Amino acid sequence: MLTKFSADVKDEYTAPERVCLTKANAEKILWAIASRQWYRSVKRAVDIVFVLLAGPAVLIVIAIAAVAILCSMGGPVFYVQERVGYKGRIFRIWKLRTMKPAPEKVGVATAINDCRITPLGQFLRSTHIDELPQFWNILRGDMTLIGPRPEQVPLVEVYRNSLPYYDLRHLVRPGLSGWAQVRYGYAETLHDTRHKLEYDLFYLLHHGPVLDLWILALTFSVLRDPKMVR
Repeated sequence: MLTKFSADVKDEYTAPERVCLTKANAEKILWAIASRQWYRSVKRAVDIVFVLLAGPAVLIVIAIAAVAILCSMGGPVFYVQERVGYKGRIFRIWKLRTMKPAPEKVGVATAINDCRITPLGQFLRSTHIDELPQFWNILRGDMTLIGPRPEQVPLVEVYRNSLPYYDLRHLVRPGLSGWAQVRYGYAETLHDTRHKLEYDLFYLLHHGPVLDLWILALTFSVLRDPKMVR
């Protein structure tokens, strides 16, 4: 049954996997978002229930990771950064710290094999344990389980001025995982970001319970993929 479900969803949602940056597609996306408000309301309730149920286990993992960070790197344990979320609102995203103390590279995406990342930090990133504090962002309503990943404020300013329809991705809550994350991975350049945006627009056009379940399944399958780790 699960195999049949996976095959059906794969056929429907992988050809094509992206949506081009055109006015016609933007109008279709606006209609899709307006017509599925009911689903996003249900999704918000599911987010809250999921976080509350998973919370105890997540807190234990975070506590163990926090002790390891304090022992290997010292404080602080958490890294907080401003990101752009739903309707362009700025919020503070929480992560476990994975880098040595150093001046932050504002508006710069983390590069592969960044020298600031510690061995423990690399493990936390490769297992995505560093993202677990974002369960707090989900509970607060800043984020959802599945949606476009939130970007840094300076990067958003660059992208919205360079890429048409970039702000469409802010018409839904940003996610812990998303279609662009599982199908494309991280974007390091403007060219990469344009392609990644096309995946985000595909999600906006087709978002719903079936696609979200498919993304959730894909998320677990790509957790250790080097393309998904920085």
